[in-house]
Amino acid sequence: MSTRDRNSVVVGVDGSDSSKSAVRMAAELATERGLNLKIIHALDFAPYGFGGPYMDSGGVYEWVEASGKAILAEAQERAFAVNPIIEVCTELSIGSSAQWLVDLSENARIVVVGASGSGAAATALLGNTAINVTSHAHCPVVVVRGDAHANGPVVVGVDGSATSERAISVAFQEASMRNAPLVAVHVWSDLGSKAFEDPRAAALVPQGLEEDERAVLAESLAGWQEKYPDVRVTREVYIDNPRARLLDWSKKAQLLVVGSRGRGGFKGMLLGSTSNSLVGGAHCPVVVVRPARP
Repeated sequence: MSTRDRNSVVVGVDGSDSSKSAVRMAAELATERGLNLKIIHALDFAPYGFGGPYMDSGGVYEWVEASGKAILAEAQERAFAVNPIIEVCTELSIGSSAQWLVDLSENARIVVVGASGSGAAATALLGNTAINVTSHAHCPVVVVRGDAHANGPVVVGVDGSATSERAISVAFQEASMRNAPLVAVHVWSDLGSKAFEDPRAAALVPQGLEEDERAVLAESLAGWQEKYPDVRVTREVYIDNPRARLLDWSKKAQLLVVGSRGRGGFKGMLLGSTSNSLVGGAHCPVVVVRPARP
């Protein structure tokens, strides 16, 4: 399916404040891009010991279903508050919200999730949904958290991998649409902040390495800067600690864009704990871009 066929933004809701923010951003994205909006809510009966000897299964189902419908209705009204004429559809189902969002991502342009939530009806959008969806989705995923600093830049992590190239593409598109500057951050080592404090370790860094890494970053950006001449780009190269560098940039960014997998200087961030740290701890919304499907 081509990008042009992916004509919807999909957002998962659970009634939490986080998912309310996700609906608002999803409606804004759909409006700006002329896309449809699909709002989904997954029911979870696990907290009620569904099927226990003293449980009125039918009554529990009716209560949880009614709560889910109320959550969807409220989310739809929130979307209409952003754009009264937006095309919205809502859907209710039983099961894993994370898996459902991943399935829907095959035909979506963007998936939007809240970073966390307590859930108004003990729903399935709890715990690690954001991590699970960003790890398996087939399209970019926006994790709504923190504050989108209105006058801040779009920040993208660059490591030279194919997935990083896809992240750069998304970041330039977002910066252009938002009329925002773009900051391209390249960290050539995934080691922590104290790794090079020892002079003996610092002495092992080859001379001229920073210049080489700046050249790698410039090469990664060259074609995109020509395609988006309206986007002002700042390049930042660091020796280490991608997690801290990007978390720090998120304090002043309106959007942080990263790839979900790579083999460059960001491999620690893209493959493990740092990506989870960004999804779970960034101070602004995070867009996670998935690798191309084989």
